[in-house]
Order: sequence, then structure tokens, then C-alpha cells
Amino acid sequence: MKNLIFSISLLFCLPLFAQEGDESQKSVIQEYTPSKLLEIGQWDIKWFNNLYTQTNSTFTSGKEPRESYFTSSLEVFTGVSKENRLNVGVFAELRSNVINDRNALDVFKFDGETNSARSGLTSFAVAVKFSPLRKVSNFSVLSAFHIPLVDNEVENGVFLDQKGFIWQNKLFYDFSFSEDKFQLYTELNTEFNFGKSEDSFANNSLNLVPGLFLSYFPSQKFTLLVLAQHNQRLDLGNDFEQNFSSFGGGAKYQISRVLNVEALYTNFIWGHNTGLGETFNLGLRALFH
Repeated sequence: MKNLIFSISLLFCLPLFAQEGDESQKSVIQEYTPSKLLEIGQWDIKWFNNLYTQTNSTFTSGKEPRESYFTSSLEVFTGVSKENRLNVGVFAELRSNVINDRNALDVFKFDGETNSARSGLTSFAVAVKFSPLRKVSNFSVLSAFHIPLVDNEVENGVFLDQKGFIWQNKLFYDFSFSEDKFQLYTELNTEFNFGKSEDSFANNSLNLVPGLFLSYFPSQKFTLLVLAQHNQRLDLGNDFEQNFSSFGGGAKYQISRVLNVEALYTNFIWGHNTGLGETFNLGLRALFH
């Protein structure tokens, strides 16, 4: 596992020595938003890490034993259309979770200790991303099919990941204003979860997740952002409904023409049938022309 993480880190660090920024052009963080599709021959590699930790939830009142959930996602896309209207890609997710009031940073031990931790590669997905409106290049749609790789959702009281298939569809739209100093990005994520009801709490449900992100660019290579997201799980036969809202902020920095880094923080403000924790996020993105 350590060798894998080191290899991926090396892949992202190589462009630091191979490329230099060009102030005369827009940076990747300005131009290549999630709404933007790739040209033929371009490769977009994202490595995003999310650490969620909680000591409160809506299931009980007062402080609870700490639970922490780490997700590391690798996403690879490439352009396949001459008109820059179709991309294809794959996703993979690695998770490490700890409970029973263990330290949040114990997720990085990947120790799999009985009754307090689990970890492993949990899902794989294939995806397409396309621009449905020829004249609106800043609007795009992503459709992905996620395949679970876990045998059991919960073992020895420790949850790892959903054991169910997910058909995900995301709508992206953004626009810039005030001479490119500000950018408003919106997305609507829908996730249809299906499979045997006894396999997962989430099977036979639909997630609706709208999000709003406002970015300010002090320079082309640096942005500060604030965000708001809401997750609404609708019961389609599993007798479980859930919702929660989160708010946060962060920053992105363009290190080179190829590589950029981002850091985000979010806090779960309210919800129903959910934990009320916080997330710490770190991401690396490499765009190869």
C-alpha cells in the first residue's frame, strides 16, 4: 500500500520539474473547470483524499465515541472527440475507517484491527462525460456506473462501504464574471443506488446532491472558494430516508502548467439520520496536453 501511494505521488510530482507556468494564458484552475471537456490527446488525472470525522450525530444527543472515515479517489479521463464533446474515464476508491473513539489519524494505519477498523479497495467505475449543447461549452454531463468490490458492508460492527451498484449522473455548469476575478460553479449530482435490500442500507434509494461553489481569483494561479452542498436521500423501497447539509471553504493553487493542488474544509451543519462531523480534503490534479 505504501509503495502504491508513493508511486502515485511521484507521478504527480514529475510535472513540477518538467513545466513552468505561463502568465499570458489562463491557468488550469481557471479554464479547466469540471464543466470543461478535454481535447483528443489530453489526459486529466485527479487524486482526491477526504477524511471525515465525527463525535456527534442525529441518532443520539451529546458527544459520541469518535468515528473516522477516509476515502482516497483516483479519477482518470481522456478526450475522444474532435469537437471536444466526449470524454471517457474510470474511477477507483480506497477506503479506511476506524471507530470506537480511535484517533482520526489512525485511518492512515490501514491496520484492519478487529472491531475497530477496516480498509481496502471498495469500488470501481466506468464513466462518460459529454457536452449535450453544442453552443454552451460550460455545461456538461457526467454519467458513471459504480461497481462495489466489498463482500460485506459491515463486519464486526465496522462499516466499510456500500454493497450496491450506483448509477451516477452529474450536471455541471459554471460562468465567470468581474473580469475573471470571480467564478460561480454549480453542480447537481444524482445517484441511483440499487441491489439487494439486505446487502446495503442505501440500496433502492435515490440521492439528490446540489452544490454551489463561488471562487475568487487574486491571481490566475490562486483561488479562494466557499461552498454549500445538500444531500437528500429519497426512499425508493428501502424504508430509509436521509438528508444533510454542509458548508465550507478552501483554496486551489496552480503549481505548474500541468499540476495543481487544492485543500478544502467542510462542516455538516444539520441533517436527519446522519452524522454531524467535518471533513478535511486534499487533492492533486495533473492535466497532460
